[in-house]
Amino acid sequence: MKPTLLILAAGMGSRYGGLKQVDAVGPAGETIIEYSIYDAINAGFGKVVFVIRKEIEVPFKEKIGSQFEGKIAIEYAFQEFDSPIEGISEFPERLKPWGTAHAVLVADGLINEPFAVINADDYYGIDGFKSMANFLINDCTPKTQSMIGYVISNTLSDHGTVNRGVAAMDDHHMLTAVNERLKIKRIDGVIHYDGDDGQPHPLKDKDLVSMNFWGFHPSLFEDIRKDFIQFVADQKDHPKAEFFIPLFVDNYINSGRIEVKVLVSEDRWYGVTYQEDKPIVQKAFSKLVAEGRYPAPLWGAKVANA
Repeated sequence: MKPTLLILAAGMGSRYGGLKQVDAVGPAGETIIEYSIYDAINAGFGKVVFVIRKEIEVPFKEKIGSQFEGKIAIEYAFQEFDSPIEGISEFPERLKPWGTAHAVLVADGLINEPFAVINADDYYGIDGFKSMANFLINDCTPKTQSMIGYVISNTLSDHGTVNRGVAAMDDHHMLTAVNERLKIKRIDGVIHYDGDDGQPHPLKDKDLVSMNFWGFHPSLFEDIRKDFIQFVADQKDHPKAEFFIPLFVDNYINSGRIEVKVLVSEDRWYGVTYQEDKPIVQKAFSKLVAEGRYPAPLWGAKVANA
């Protein structure tokens, strides 16, 4: 059975200033999502599930969903702060959804096979999708999940600091924790982050970071649902509390419920957080096309596994 790709596309885009999930970055007007799905199809994925908000459904389907007719199966899940979850009769009032783990949970019922999770506005590279598909097809079990680890030097910005979840691993490349590091940048050629003491602390160029590219077994949905029910009860008076993927992953690793294999990608990661990022990403895709890694237009050539 081919794995599924779950794409989290319900983000508000407030810092970016618009619906960045449908913004063109490729030389023929392609979006980042299109490149991710192109890579996923070629890697062997068989279905895509988008998590979006109802208010963006029409423009999203017109711009994005219509691109994939006849190429790969597409389904949609909707994330709102009160998206129905079995076991919760009433949600506390809030203005935003409950975070990335909640976004995964709303796709329960649409996914019955091993699946990967990515952000809609991040470019993860060809090799990452190949490694993930191979893991999901051959090695994913209820006990063993995965995460793509990106070399931190391939995820930095030349235009300011970034925050990254730095992976801590054992000798077998199994994840032990994801440690959030803030305001990462190079200082005199060395990568540093700002510690709790306000001082810069060094990181190694080859340290691995999480960019929210995970591989899960569908049996995990039931555990996530139970934990989310408890999270909502505990955080009913905290309207900004969010249920993030690393939160439940960390809990499950510590409890021994799962182990997470870190799969290394040497690909360059690109993301669009602010409008100023867009020209940089556009230039990067133009270069990838010039190098022959993608056709232009992207869908002008038949993909390998369509």
